[in-house]
Amino acid sequence: MGDHDDEELQRAFRMSLQSAPDAKRSKPGDNQGGTMESPEASDRRIRRELRAAAAEQRRGVTSSSGFPDPSSIKSSLDTKLTTASSPLAVETRTTGKGTDRSESLFPFRDAAEKMMIPGKRRVKDERQQQLPITVAERLHSIVFGSQQVSREVLAQWCHQGFRFSLDLETSLGLVQREGGPCGVLVPIQALVLKYLLFVLEDDMDSDLKCKPTHFPVPPTVGTVVHSNVLDSRLVFSHAQRTRALVYAIGETLWRAGGRKKAIVAVLDIPGICIDQNIKEEEQDEAVAKALKGVCLDSGKELHGLVRFCEVTSILALRQQLQDSLPGFRSPMGALLLLFSALLSRGLDAVQTDRDDPDQPLVTPPFGHASQEIVNLLLCGHAVPNVFDGNLDMGGGMCLKGIPTSVEVGFLTLLESLNLCKVGRYLKCPRWPIWVIGSESHYSILFAFTTTVQEESEFDDRETSVQQAFDAQDQSGGGGFISPEALQQILLDLNIEMNQDVLNTLCSSDIVVWNDFWQALLELDKSKGGLKDSCNTLGIRQFDLYHFNGIAKTVATVGDVSQQQPHLTRIKVSVPPKWTPDTVLAEGFKGSLGDRPHEASDSGISNPEPAQHAPLVDCIRTRWQCATCNWAGDAPSIV
Repeated sequence: MGDHDDEELQRAFRMSLQSAPDAKRSKPGDNQGGTMESPEASDRRIRRELRAAAAEQRRGVTSSSGFPDPSSIKSSLDTKLTTASSPLAVETRTTGKGTDRSESLFPFRDAAEKMMIPGKRRVKDERQQQLPITVAERLHSIVFGSQQVSREVLAQWCHQGFRFSLDLETSLGLVQREGGPCGVLVPIQALVLKYLLFVLEDDMDSDLKCKPTHFPVPPTVGTVVHSNVLDSRLVFSHAQRTRALVYAIGETLWRAGGRKKAIVAVLDIPGICIDQNIKEEEQDEAVAKALKGVCLDSGKELHGLVRFCEVTSILALRQQLQDSLPGFRSPMGALLLLFSALLSRGLDAVQTDRDDPDQPLVTPPFGHASQEIVNLLLCGHAVPNVFDGNLDMGGGMCLKGIPTSVEVGFLTLLESLNLCKVGRYLKCPRWPIWVIGSESHYSILFAFTTTVQEESEFDDRETSVQQAFDAQDQSGGGGFISPEALQQILLDLNIEMNQDVLNTLCSSDIVVWNDFWQALLELDKSKGGLKDSCNTLGIRQFDLYHFNGIAKTVATVGDVSQQQPHLTRIKVSVPPKWTPDTVLAEGFKGSLGDRPHEASDSGISNPEPAQHAPLVDCIRTRWQCATCNWAGDAPSIV
């Protein structure tokens, strides 16, 4: 096998010494008096030169110690890679049927990196480019506005990175130290949970396959789970969390770039060289020290601190993010993610998405992340509204909402206050994970299984009855029909109603929906009604988990306060969504009190008395009339 490798390397070395094939002649006037190398010929030449570099390394470029001389290899490779990437390696795209030349070189760059001394990387990457001053100034203005931004707001946004909790119970979550940037952290947290709970760990395709929904990724073998941990299924290793973070950020930027490209904003700190042999804590300490005192109060400072790298494949994006993790863990991490998402979407497209592009994305005076930031990270468009699609207001005015289905969703307390209406796209995402919005903060709600979003047999039957009744309702939504219409509904739905009950319903000139529904609840399923053998009224039960990443004091020992995020398990009971209030007050309450019903995923059969908190109001915007209870302190959404 070794002889075969040597022959291949020798052949590659001999090929590198041969002259390149004749390049295709340019048309008269294209290149005066000469020829221009075609892209195909250039690619062949670059491949030969890189193979030759490998051959030189294996055959004779050695130091006195017998190992490859890093300076010689680096000089050779840097010359070839610089030639390959100049002058338009980054930001160069061909039109029509052409290809991105710089992207075609990524495999060779990666191979060249591996030839170098293990653990060392070049300080500068040819793909990283300086952010033009005009772009930096516009980017800063879109985020913070054209007016002078307050020092307090800048401090909030310049001191928040992507760092996981050190507490075992909340190890799945990102910690928020400052107010404001939670609108950036929490959408990423939602996708982190997607990759921790539902997506295969070893799948590297962009079209990711999924694990069975009731079997989340278990803790790493050998992990010690303490008895005080809320749920052992929520304990993950450092490697699992890091992978999930890289995938979550990558998915966000890839979506913002239209699934064709992504731009990663990276820190440009002179003298900082990432070494794989250096511990993560030491890397973070060095970056944090270099950033001490930095405050992005102008586009000029942004221009000097941030570079960018454009990639056109999801695998290249993940590798770039893996290399850039110290920057995302740094105090500038939240801003780097926001800059990356905006640049990936394109600043012109971002401004087109918005209803009022003159307002900053970080809202004054408190520096909260706007809904446009949250929506950009959730659906790839910086739209300001949470309803489905666009709303034509007439007169050429159109309000923009969520354009398509999403991976993780969004619920808000504002909907329970009738201040907005969240559409089905955000309420019913692909995965049972929701960003929870309050007036000033964002947190996370999630479940272990997608079955929490499924309609039960009872709900399906309920929906068909409601639709049949509405189709016969000629009152404009008043909730009543004629006795003749009732007869038609009974015939269409194969309902066998007792004649005495039918006479009671039709005793007047109209049949009211609540009376009809009550009769169906008391009619056995075998006759087309909704009463089952257990008489449970179709109640469903399941567990939800709420995570608030803001670090709050949980204990005080002497003069030292222990701060950590908060994770709460919530037991939820949901009646049929169209159940009338009178039935809820009597039948549903009685069913909860003394009847067996469907167990939840945690084995609950008899829930405790219902409790209330603002989070419950959010939950009820998704599951109508749900009742909730929990152990310990109430879950906080502020």
